[in-house]
Amino acid sequence: MLAELKQQCHISGDPFIMTNNQGIVLEVNGDFEHIFGWQEAEIKGQHVTAVLPATFRDAHHLGFSRFTATEISTILNHPLQLKALTKSGQEILSEHFIVAEKREDQWYFAARLRPLPG
Repeated sequence: MLAELKQQCHISGDPFIMTNNQGIVLEVNGDFEHIFGWQEAEIKGQHVTAVLPATFRDAHHLGFSRFTATEISTILNHPLQLKALTKSGQEILSEHFIVAEKREDQWYFAARLRPLPG
């Protein structure tokens, strides 16, 4: 799932971000760097909440904790309209499409963050 989404983003030119089960950013693509202003070297190793508006962080932590406890999600595999933060703090409305994949005993998450007109 993660590799497929990454490939789709490569083809479509959409921003891509991948994290581990602790929410630590492992990878972004060049489109993410261009649109959101973060270079991979800057964002890699940071918590994904660095790209989330402050008003959404508590909900993110709650949902993430619930998923890791139950492995049941209501947000995976369908588009969601949410805001994401650029490095400069600008909020960008985008369509988030989030997937998860379990490798051995660890979950990995990836998202396409397609900016929407606004």
